[in-house]
Amino acid sequence: MRMLEVMYLRMEELGIGFVSLLRIAWIAATLPILVAWLPLPGLGWFRRLLLGFARRGKILQSNTKLTVPQRFFSHFYVVAIFWTTILLAAVWYYAIKTLPSLIEQDLFSTITSHLTGGSHAFSLHKSLSTRDHVYNVWLSVFLLLLMEAQVLRRFYETIYVFNYSPSARMHIFGYLAGLFFYTAAPLSLCCTFAPEVFDFMKNLMAEFIVKGKDRMSKPEFNIWMFVTPFLRLRWYAWIGAVIFFWGWVHQYRCHEILGSLREQTEKLEEYVIPYGDWFEYVSSPHYSAEIVIYGGLLVASGGADLSLWLLFAFVVANLVFAATETQRWYLHKFDDYPPNRYAIFPSNRLSSSHKYDKCLKVRGTTHKIISIHRD
Repeated sequence: MRMLEVMYLRMEELGIGFVSLLRIAWIAATLPILVAWLPLPGLGWFRRLLLGFARRGKILQSNTKLTVPQRFFSHFYVVAIFWTTILLAAVWYYAIKTLPSLIEQDLFSTITSHLTGGSHAFSLHKSLSTRDHVYNVWLSVFLLLLMEAQVLRRFYETIYVFNYSPSARMHIFGYLAGLFFYTAAPLSLCCTFAPEVFDFMKNLMAEFIVKGKDRMSKPEFNIWMFVTPFLRLRWYAWIGAVIFFWGWVHQYRCHEILGSLREQTEKLEEYVIPYGDWFEYVSSPHYSAEIVIYGGLLVASGGADLSLWLLFAFVVANLVFAATETQRWYLHKFDDYPPNRYAIFPSNRLSSSHKYDKCLKVRGTTHKIISIHRD
């Protein structure tokens, strides 16, 4: 029993250290963006430097060095699918294999404490802690499922929706930042107990190597083992899922609009202003939808984990920063860009009296053609 307590304390210490490192990484990634927003005269060079790192595609200057093709966006989602799937499978298997026995041990400990006259208050506290731990593990499985839905859709879009120009580039720093994000974001959804899951999988692999496949204990699976824990999730998990899929659907629609613009731009040799869906309100609605998506994950988590708050803060800071630059590009490029369209957060509808010169229909979406030839 003493050995088990020592092992538990050691894993708890490792978990705290791991979570702290992850949180420091999010703070380190977000802080430069916030500093760049400060209206201080001496920070102009830093703001321009960070903007240079963030630019890609049409807003990237042609003489920028250290760039990679923008089609490398697909690398983000290959990494994200691989990593998220590993985490999901590991946490899910850990939940199925380990948590039932943990509850049984906790129940046995509680009964023993009552029979031997132990502290009822301590026993109750320990029981509640165990149940909270079990719930949080299954909640992380739920969050990882949502994340899997997001990265799978984004990978599909890079292959079938977006038609990246061969000349489109992005800064190498932005590429590395994307790889960091899609490694750290899924991990943040299960970071509080990730060390014990990794330890569980390491022991499982060691057992497999020693015993072999035929001598391994085979767990009994049934559909209720997968369904029942999700039915016990609290109300905020389902509210968060609704918010998540609201943003998920709108981001896909906005990406379809941008993808269709790429096709029309190639045919007409002209830039076009996107219209439809959330483009009627903001210039970067796909960024707005991304914020909604990660806001949904935060709501679904219950908001108790600081790591998810830091993840969300990075998403908001990064996308608002990028959307502001995109808005500046639109206003510079088009003389009659819709004046009521904001950068990323919707405010007012476009005026119904605003007249359009020429229109065409692309996949059921209206786009305005501007007589400005491509650079």
